[in-house]
Amino acid sequence: MQGRAFPRWLGVLLLMAIATTFGANHIAARVAFDHGASVNTAVAARSAGTALFVLVLLRVQGVSLGLVPATRWRAAGIGALIALQSWLIYSAVARIPVALALLAFNAYPLLFVLFSAASGVERLSARTLATMLVALVGLALALDVMGKSGDVAGRWAEIGAGVGFALGAAVTFATVLFLNTRWLKNVDGRVRTLFTLSAAGVVMLAAGAITSGFALPADATGWLGLALLTAFYGAAFTALFSVLPRVGTASNSVALNVEPIAVLFLAWAVLDQSVAPLQIFGAFMVVGAIMALGAGK
Repeated sequence: MQGRAFPRWLGVLLLMAIATTFGANHIAARVAFDHGASVNTAVAARSAGTALFVLVLLRVQGVSLGLVPATRWRAAGIGALIALQSWLIYSAVARIPVALALLAFNAYPLLFVLFSAASGVERLSARTLATMLVALVGLALALDVMGKSGDVAGRWAEIGAGVGFALGAAVTFATVLFLNTRWLKNVDGRVRTLFTLSAAGVVMLAAGAITSGFALPADATGWLGLALLTAFYGAAFTALFSVLPRVGTASNSVALNVEPIAVLFLAWAVLDQSVAPLQIFGAFMVVGAIMALGAGK
C-alpha cells in the first residue's frame, strides 16, 4: 500500500540523493574500467544485480510477476534496448570525463519530447523549443566544443567518440521511454523493471560470451569499483520505487535531473576530473533547461 505523501522539501531532497547515487554508479564504473574491467562485464553485473534487487523487493511485497506472453516479449525487446543503452553510456564514461558523458546523455528528455511530437502525441510550443535551444547552447559550452585554442578538429578528436556514445545512449533511452509509455504503461513499474533488466542482463551475457568481451578487474580497486557500481545502481532503483510514488507532485521528479551536477563534484573528488568554469556554467544551463521543461509538464 502506498504511504502518505512526503512533504515537498523532503521528497525533493530524497530524489536528489537518489540522483546522486545513480551518478555514483558511473564514477564507480570509471574506476572499474581504469582497473581492467570491460564495459560488457560492467553492464552484465549492473543489470543482473539490479534485477536481483528488484526480485527480492517484489517477493517481500508479494507482487505478482505474471505477464501475458505478448507483454513479456515487448518487455524483452525493451530490455534489449536497455542493454544497448547501458553499453553505450558506459562506453562514453570509459572514454571521456564522466560529467561530460552524463551531460550529453541527459539530452534524452529533449529527444523524448521530439519523439512524442513526431508521433502526434503532443505539440511543440514556443516555450519548449526555446528551452531546448538553451539546453543545446549549454551542452556546447559544457563540452567546450571549440577547444581552448579554437581547434575544433583537435577537440573532437579528443572527445568525439565519447560524446557520440553518450548521444547514442540518449537516443536509445528516449526510445525506451517512448515504447514504455505505449507498450507497458499498464504494467507495474517494479515488474516492468524486473523483466526489462533481466532481459538486458541476458543480452549482455550472451553478447559477452559470443564476442569474448568479458574482462574482469585486474586488482582489488577494480573489483571494488565493479561491486559499487552494481550496489549503487541497484540501491538507487530500489529507493526510487519507494520514494517516487510518495513525492506528491510529478514536477518534483525533475530533481532527478541533478545527476550530472552531482557527478561534476564526485568526479572532481574521486577521479580528479575537473572542468573549466565556463563548462560548469554550461552544465547548469543544460540541467536547468531540462528541469524547467519537466516542471512545465
